[in-house]
Amino acid sequence: MSKPVVKKRAIVLLSGGLDSATVLADAIDQGYGVYALSFDYGQRHCSELNAAQSLAQAAGAIEHRVIDLSALGALGGSALTDVAIDVPCVGSSADFDQESDTIPITYVPARNTVFLSYAVAWAEVLDLTDVFIGVNAVDYSGYPDCRQEFIEAFVNMANLATKAATEGHQAFSLHTPLIDMSKAEIIQHGHQLGVDYSQTVSCYQADAQGHACGKCDSCRLRSAGFLAVGIPDPTLYC
Repeated sequence: MSKPVVKKRAIVLLSGGLDSATVLADAIDQGYGVYALSFDYGQRHCSELNAAQSLAQAAGAIEHRVIDLSALGALGGSALTDVAIDVPCVGSSADFDQESDTIPITYVPARNTVFLSYAVAWAEVLDLTDVFIGVNAVDYSGYPDCRQEFIEAFVNMANLATKAATEGHQAFSLHTPLIDMSKAEIIQHGHQLGVDYSQTVSCYQADAQGHACGKCDSCRLRSAGFLAVGIPDPTLYC
C-alpha cells in the first residue's frame, strides 16, 4: 500500500496589503496548504485587518489567526501607531520625495522581528518549517527589516533558538518571493495569479471603509505600480 501524500504546509504573514495578498497567492500556487497570520499592532486603522480576513476567506478553507500585539503600538515611535506623529504625505513638511538617508517615520520598531517570531512559534506548534513574508528590498521605503541581510540573520537565529531545529528536525525556511521585485513586477505577478487587488488595503491612513488617502508613500508606490504595468488601479480613494 502506498503512503498517503502529505501536502506541504506553510504560514503566510498576511497584513491585508497588496504585497501580502500576492505572497498568499504565490504560496498557494506553489502547492502549499497555508495558515494565515495577521497582527493587530495598534496601527492607525483596522481596514487592513478587515482586508486580511476577506483575503483569507477568498482563499478557501484556510486557518486565519489575528494576534493582539497592541502593546507594540503602545510603545510609539512610528507614524503608523502614534496619531500624534503625522504620516508623511505629498506636500507636507515630511514629504517622502525629499532625498534622505534616514529611515522613514513610518517604520515600526522591530515589527518584522516580532511578527516572524510569532510565525516561527506557531510553525513549531504546527510541526511545519516554511514561513512566507512579503518583504521587499526594492520599493521598501528604507525599512531595515525588509532587507535580505535581516531575513538571513533571522533564519539563523530561528534555527538556533527553537526546539524543532536543535533536535534535528528540518531547518526553518523563510520564503521572500517578492524581495527583489519592483512594485510593478509584484502587481504583474499577482495579476497572473488571479489576485483581486480590490480586496487589499495599502494606505497608511485609510478610513474605516478602506478608502485610501492617495498621498502617502504607500499609496504613491501602489498607484505608480499599477500605472507602470497598465493594469487598472482598483483602489478606492477618499
